[in-house]
Amino acid sequence: MLYLTRSVKSIRGTLDRFFEVLKKAESFDFTSGSIKKAIIILSIPMVLEMVMESVFALVDLYFVGHLEESNHAIQIVGLTESLFAIIYSIAIGISIATTAIVARRIGEKEPTEAAKSGVQAIVIAIIINLLISIPGFIYAKEILQLMGASPSSIVYGAIYTRIMIAGSVVVMLIFLINGIFRGAGNAIIAMKSLWIANISNIILCPILINGFWFIPPMGIMGAAIATTAGRAIGVAYQCYFLFYGKGILKIKGSYFIPQIKLIKAIIKLATPGVLQYVIASCSWIFLANLVATTGGAYASSGYQTAIRIMMFFILPAWGLSNAAATLVGQNLGAKKVDRAEKSVYKTAKYNMLFMGFIMLVCFFSAHYLISFFTDDAEIVKIAVNALQIMSIGFIFYGLGMVLNNTFNGAGDTWTPTWINIFGFWIFQIPFAYLLVHYYKLGPLGVFIAIPVAETLITVLSVVVYRRGNWKRIAI
Repeated sequence: MLYLTRSVKSIRGTLDRFFEVLKKAESFDFTSGSIKKAIIILSIPMVLEMVMESVFALVDLYFVGHLEESNHAIQIVGLTESLFAIIYSIAIGISIATTAIVARRIGEKEPTEAAKSGVQAIVIAIIINLLISIPGFIYAKEILQLMGASPSSIVYGAIYTRIMIAGSVVVMLIFLINGIFRGAGNAIIAMKSLWIANISNIILCPILINGFWFIPPMGIMGAAIATTAGRAIGVAYQCYFLFYGKGILKIKGSYFIPQIKLIKAIIKLATPGVLQYVIASCSWIFLANLVATTGGAYASSGYQTAIRIMMFFILPAWGLSNAAATLVGQNLGAKKVDRAEKSVYKTAKYNMLFMGFIMLVCFFSAHYLISFFTDDAEIVKIAVNALQIMSIGFIFYGLGMVLNNTFNGAGDTWTPTWINIFGFWIFQIPFAYLLVHYYKLGPLGVFIAIPVAETLITVLSVVVYRRGNWKRIAI
């Protein structure tokens, strides 16, 4: 009994210290002091934030993977996530620009200008989303058909895609507002908002999918409603702290009045940021189509399952690499170039170690990870093969993420855009097509092309980083 009491006290003490570290993120000066401590304070909530973002897709995948027609359900959820990669790309692209501007203004000790920039970015994001979501809702079936979904899967699950696209504004906002908080160094609010959104989704998913009490079972439609509602709750939490929080950013209603000069500056910086992710996302859509059209519904479901699990592990690493964007932005704003560079080296080191460990987990435990989400033997076989091959490049992914965020955090958003154009469109897609059709490898060719292309992109990023042009960008 005494041992149990001591254990409980030890765990409680550890948790208290953990949350004490998180609280420091709200007032910590990232332009002075220990870089290691700054990375820890920033990265812990950012990693946990990205873990929560990755859980969204896995929760849907788990519940729909146990429906009666799971092969149709998994394909629709996977293809919709691939389609949403474009929306994620726009949201992330705008948030990159916003994070860079907010971080630079905070580094320059101009919190009012930082707040105005964040609000103007929100206005831009809402307008862009309306232009995407309305036609996306109307032509959901046609879009799924173009992506390679089988006719029976479209009939079964097009409603899922329609609901997700209709509620895509909350996806846009949850990324963007979190970008504002990260730029200000307040990553803990970004983390908490996704915790709340995910907990809501986890509670709502089984209720709406399987039914409970007076709520009828909705199947795959329930998964879409649960995910959209969960994110909406997270956005409501963000907005509360954005308007009424006690952080460094103070939002006023007058900031929503369009400021053309500021909007132009954000769009100018965001455009290449959006492009770099749209380029990557469209390549993933092409690869998904290549797998679906050459391997059929089971190959598509297996590939989408592997991708979801891969993203579960990559997104936390992306959260860690986000620390580089904030540290680089704020330190360049404070004219501390050497400190910005040291921050990149340390963040890259930690991220590569993390991704090296994840590579081993995914390679040697692929079957156990896949089997948790589906018991279909054919899907499991393909997904295991895909996950093992794609995980080989994880260490390179880890370094590439940090360098990508370094360029973006410095405001050099064009550099990763050009690298992505070459890596994904000039190399990856033709290479995958060659392996699939010329060498007759089928979906296996796609699995191989992914780590090869990501490794090439990382090598190019290292070369450009060492030239040092990112240190001299003015925003």
